Amino acid sequence: MDTIVISARHQRTLDTVQRILAGTCKTHVADSPAQLWGSLKTIPFDGLFIDIPRLEELAAAIDGSLEPRALIAQIRQLRPMMAIIIIAPGSEIRQAVSYMKNGASNYIAEPIDSEEVRFVLDEISRERPQQSELAYLRERLWQDDALDITQTLSPIMRKVYANVMSVGPTKTTVLLLGETGTGKSFMAKRIHRNSNRKYGPFISVHCGAIPDTLIESELFGHEKGSFTGAHRRKPGKFEVAFGGTIFLDEIGTISMAAQVKLLMVLQEGLYQRVGGDQALTANVRVIAASNSDLKQMCDAGQFRKDLYYRLNVFPITIPQLHERKEDIPFFVEAFLKKFNQFNNKRIQGVRADVMAALMHYDWPGNIRELENLMERAYILESSPIMTPDSFPSELFEDHTFPADIVTAMPATLAEVRRNGLEAIERRYLQDLLVRNRGRINASAAEAGVGPRQLNKLMHKYHLNKTAIKDSLRSEAK
Repeated sequence: MDTIVISARHQRTLDTVQRILAGTCKTHVADSPAQLWGSLKTIPFDGLFIDIPRLEELAAAIDGSLEPRALIAQIRQLRPMMAIIIIAPGSEIRQAVSYMKNGASNYIAEPIDSEEVRFVLDEISRERPQQSELAYLRERLWQDDALDITQTLSPIMRKVYANVMSVGPTKTTVLLLGETGTGKSFMAKRIHRNSNRKYGPFISVHCGAIPDTLIESELFGHEKGSFTGAHRRKPGKFEVAFGGTIFLDEIGTISMAAQVKLLMVLQEGLYQRVGGDQALTANVRVIAASNSDLKQMCDAGQFRKDLYYRLNVFPITIPQLHERKEDIPFFVEAFLKKFNQFNNKRIQGVRADVMAALMHYDWPGNIRELENLMERAYILESSPIMTPDSFPSELFEDHTFPADIVTAMPATLAEVRRNGLEAIERRYLQDLLVRNRGRINASAAEAGVGPRQLNKLMHKYHLNKTAIKDSLRSEAK
């Protein structure tokens, strides 16, 4: 970890942690609750060391009725990729473990031991690549209020969202199916937020990023001394997710031994830590995801059939982006909004030929590919409207002239040109208004004209913004 913020009520604790971290990372000390909260909201720290007294002070400063456990959940939402390490006196270890169930990454006991601090940091550093939501839900860019992709004109996606709303309030296990980059992780969060566990933790595990030798320890925890390197008891993800939801991404990659334990969790609601004999209760809702055909894997003997049937209670297949191209304008608008939120640029839209190219492309990498392409173009763009120069040239290849322009025969060449250009212009304006949901200012900015000029063109081609809005509303029902 590169940047660490330390906040503790006792100066001795601050000095000790600073001394141990000296030379290994850049440290920032927050001397008061107000300074800490302000720093967390403005600086993307990699880690936070905070003792229990300061945690309680911060909760009281933000809201007198706020519980420290709820505060940890708030910090986790604010900085999803930041490690939170609780500093606890020996008498309050149980309290520190309970904070881990609400989103804290780990804890260290007082008096502070330098080897324990380094061990915790090493452990967190190993786990960071496993937090695969960085692939689509990036910490600094992906926020619910900045990117609302629940808007859709796609009939397929309307059914998906209807299924999400139906299954959310239940306890049912959900299996999300779809290609990489279609938004399975985002959909899992939507289900969690629509459930009666929404105030509990949401724990995401990328099973494919964890070695087979560690997957059982990662999911179910381990006892001290159960294997080489197990210096102390470690709670697993199922234990940390108690009362909430656990999302198992790429479930098809887990070992057969882990499949047996997971089957027991789904059947009996019980599991054991590695090296332990105590039965623990799994009070969690399981959402699994896979981009592989699990049924085919079962037939090939690579995945247990009984586990597949337990997971496949309520399957939801998320379509690829090329199957819902009508939603591309929503994504483009949302991505620009979030990029603008974290940069000095204020790009208002994309040129019509860029949007046409985006709608024409097949998107084998799905939403993730679109986001990456938009982010690259955003960095390169210097004008208020994104132009083709900022995008890869291959995006604009193989475009054909619109086939639905009919010419009256006989006609002069000048008449054909005029009629053709008018047909193209009208189609362009209509598509423009639909993408911007009838908003004149946004449409004019994207077209590179003034609102008055756009209104004149709409009058010329008999385009009515009210009719367009009504049409979109009726399609959305």
